[in-house]
Amino acid sequence: MSFERFRRYLPDPDALRQHRALRWLSPWLQHPRLWHVNRRGIAMGLAIGVFFGLLIPVAQIFFAAAVALLLRANVPAAVGSTLITNPITFAPVYYAAYHLGAWMLGHAEVPVADVDLANVAARTETGLALWVDRVATVGAPLATGLLTLAVCLSVLIYFAVHWTWRLRIVRAWQRRKARRHGR
Repeated sequence: MSFERFRRYLPDPDALRQHRALRWLSPWLQHPRLWHVNRRGIAMGLAIGVFFGLLIPVAQIFFAAAVALLLRANVPAAVGSTLITNPITFAPVYYAAYHLGAWMLGHAEVPVADVDLANVAARTETGLALWVDRVATVGAPLATGLLTLAVCLSVLIYFAVHWTWRLRIVRAWQRRKARRHGR
């Protein structure tokens, strides 16, 4: 997809600044680098969005947009890349993050078949206490795995976009040079 076709899908910065709910953010939304399609802005925006998309299950768009504003990254790229976790990818990402975290922490993973759901009612614990106990058991490996995935993938995406963009520019220069010399 060419950059011109990509720009058609981006929101109009002036329309966002005039939007009733976003008008109070207008002074921060003025910076042109927030909306410009360039190597640094897109790479940083995608990395920010992937980081918050993986790390935070709620309000990820808000956090990604806020950090993109602070770091002067491309806001639409940051907001759009938070969709790395969506209803289709949420379960596989969290499953992989749990197993990664359990491996990193050296925890023995509890197979689902070993969970004794039949005796839940017989326990003296309430349903909420049992749920909190299960979340505490899964929480540390899941948090470790999510943090590891978020950091590693966001850094990887930043450099992959940066290097791919640079490679595309170098190849365009080479093709131009070859055309000038009649090759």
